[in-house]
Amino acid sequence: MAQTGSFDRYDAQLTTPGLVILEMAAEDRADATRQLAARLSAEGRIDDLEGFLADVASREHQMATGLPGGIGLPHARSDHVVQASIAVGVAKYGYAIDFGAADGPAHVVLLIATPAASFSEHLEVLATMARSLSKEGFRNSLRRANDPDIISELVNSALLYSD
Repeated sequence: MAQTGSFDRYDAQLTTPGLVILEMAAEDRADATRQLAARLSAEGRIDDLEGFLADVASREHQMATGLPGGIGLPHARSDHVVQASIAVGVAKYGYAIDFGAADGPAHVVLLIATPAASFSEHLEVLATMARSLSKEGFRNSLRRANDPDIISELVNSALLYSD
């Protein structure tokens, strides 16, 4: 596992099946973010759920994190992050979460958590995921996978094969 401060995108298991929520029924972006952050907390990826959620909320207030194509990409660098991670939620049928994208609500939400000291790591993960998520095929694969193992593999592979 990569240690804080020595990010290696070839070694980073940014997500695991335990960080994936299928059939996520969230009322709004705060609820979706809380559900995903709770998974990070359960897996020991963050050490203070409320503190991390405050950091994500602060970031959300600066600028909406919705991407075209039905994606929510909340993210934060935080002192409460133990290990760089991405938690993924796929909305249950009939649920969509407004993350402020011009083309409508999100059906897939990826919560990116990186340690506060890791500015370059945060930008690399965010930029790489945004690039992958700009591709319709990748978004559709996430939406349709319906298997936490496949979704975590897709996300981890996106960091390896993004170029």
